[in-house]
Amino acid sequence: MSGIRWIIGAVLIAGVTVLAVFRPLPLDLGQEAAHRGFVSAVFYLLILSAFLCLFRVLRGPTPADRLVAIDIFGVLIVGACAILAVGTGHSWYLDIGISWALMSFIGALALAKYLEGRPLDE
Repeated sequence: MSGIRWIIGAVLIAGVTVLAVFRPLPLDLGQEAAHRGFVSAVFYLLILSAFLCLFRVLRGPTPADRLVAIDIFGVLIVGACAILAVGTGHSWYLDIGISWALMSFIGALALAKYLEGRPLDE
C-alpha cells in the first residue's frame, strides 16, 4: 500500500512539473515580464504542495501531524503571496502575506495549547 502511495505521489509531481513547463498560468504579469515561466512554475508547485498539506490535514494519523500540516499550509500561502507580489508588482500581496503569517502563528499556538489540554489564558 505504501508503494502505491509513492507511485501516485511521483506521478502527481511529474504531472505538475510537466504542466508548469508547457502550460504557464494566465497571470497578468505585464508585457515585459521576463520571469513569467518562473512565477508560473513556482505557483504550480505551491498549489501541489498545498493539496498535499490538505491531504495530510484530512488523513493525519495524529493531531500533531495535522497541526504541522496546517502550519505548513500557512507558510505556503505566504509564499504564494510573495510570488504573486514579485510576478505582478503589486505590493499589497506582501501585506496579505504578512497578516496571514501572523494569523497562522497565533492559530498554531492556540491549537498547540488546546491539544496539550491547557487553557488559552495561561
